[in-house]
Amino acid sequence: MKAIQMSAFGGPEVLNYVDVEEPVPSENEVRVKLHYAGVNPAETYIRQGGYAFFEPELPYIPGFDGAGVVDEVGPGVTRLKPGDRVFVSSSLANLTTGTYAEKVVCDADVVYQLPESISFEQGAALGVPGTAAYRALFHRARVKPGETVFIHGASGGVGLLAVQLAKYIGAKVIGTAGTEEGIELVKQAGADAVLNHSEPGYLDAIPSTTDNQGIDVILEMLANVNLVKDFTYLNKYGRIVIVGNRGSLDFNPRLAMGKEADILGMAVWNAPIDEYNESLIGIEAALKNGGLNPIVGKIYPLKEAQKAHVEIIEGKAKGKMVLKINEK
Repeated sequence: MKAIQMSAFGGPEVLNYVDVEEPVPSENEVRVKLHYAGVNPAETYIRQGGYAFFEPELPYIPGFDGAGVVDEVGPGVTRLKPGDRVFVSSSLANLTTGTYAEKVVCDADVVYQLPESISFEQGAALGVPGTAAYRALFHRARVKPGETVFIHGASGGVGLLAVQLAKYIGAKVIGTAGTEEGIELVKQAGADAVLNHSEPGYLDAIPSTTDNQGIDVILEMLANVNLVKDFTYLNKYGRIVIVGNRGSLDFNPRLAMGKEADILGMAVWNAPIDEYNESLIGIEAALKNGGLNPIVGKIYPLKEAQKAHVEIIEGKAKGKMVLKINEK
């Protein structure tokens, strides 16, 4: 089968489009014939080597997220059967052969049903972004219905799903994006208001959009740029969850002291397995019940994974990036 495989750590050029042996599922494992695979920033960090959360043995097929059809099940698998439409979210799986490939084998526990109403490219947008959004909102921030959530950088894969999940449980949601296209996507996801974070003074609109009630929870996608600003309209006892960061900053802890605010780190890799499984069950339910409709951005052919790795770091997020592997 065709796959993207790396035999060394380094830049995008280490991602090679090659023929590899088709994997075979063992006990409690599932093989999925993939139509699309998700591309995540974390996969570029893993590719470079030295990533704190995960460093694979080489050669290695990247990829944790994908969607397709169950091709074969191993002994002991009863929840899934060949022909089932599914999405794969294998970042915490005991075994995965990587989703940048025509087929993937992984633990049955990280493979979930994909409703007919959700396309395969949408299904590939769910794994890492969906579990990150769910964990940030419900395990770290413990968002409650009626609270106001500010998603600082809402036009990417995590942000768009977070908008939908927060709205689904009854929160008011304000998102930001840096382009007109991104703003439209955040509106499409259901945000109550969208601000352009490329404009000076964009935070000044928060009082009017919250009826002067302020912000209860902030999901922060670029903490090194925005963390200090996040405190401007954060309510007393508010919570800031750091989902993304690309550098250091000069920070005065009195900002947190004055509001008794919580600054919470978040990484999918740290999730206890019961909370990770809960997030996947919750995502599956939201898909079935209309609470989630993933928004896909750029689509690259599998053989162009190198280009995708450059774009996902250097480009501005506009929906979830995926790799097209097989026709439906």
